[in-house]
Amino acid sequence: MNLLEEINQVEREAELLYSEQQVESAIDRLALEIAARLAGSNPIVLTVLNGGIIFSGKLLPRLHFPLQVDCVHASRYRGETSGGQIQWLVKPSLPLQGRTILLADDILDEGITLSVIKEWCLGQGAAEILIAVLLDKQIGHERPCRADFVGLEVENRYLFGYGLDYKNYLRNAPGVFACKGL
Repeated sequence: MNLLEEINQVEREAELLYSEQQVESAIDRLALEIAARLAGSNPIVLTVLNGGIIFSGKLLPRLHFPLQVDCVHASRYRGETSGGQIQWLVKPSLPLQGRTILLADDILDEGITLSVIKEWCLGQGAAEILIAVLLDKQIGHERPCRADFVGLEVENRYLFGYGLDYKNYLRNAPGVFACKGL
């Protein structure tokens, strides 16, 4: 079976965990929570690439207060289904010194990547770092960081959709899906 056949099979056999409407409602709620906490703080929203693109793209227009946007790309997966060493691909261009930073990502899984990014931001002089994730995976053990804002909780399964990928595909799926057998 070639890769595209595999991707099509994974998508066909997947279980829908959260519909597009459920995800959008969670983003609406998150926007209200984030605005209540960050309005007036002149934050920088750092989208964690690539997974955080869709979440940030949906969240940012709902935040009706002054903020700046930048991105960071530190990856452990690089198209694989399990993580390895952190590889820095893009660092923010805005100075972080003295600023409140909101890291926006698709999922808090093991927390390793977000923890490394958070520590790096602190090393750049950020005053405060908060984490917003669309999904918080319930993995059953402690993680090196936690999310301050969580859209939805998910069980410990391999997921795709709304930014989460399967081998760099299916990020654009309209909902959150669990892969069969992974």
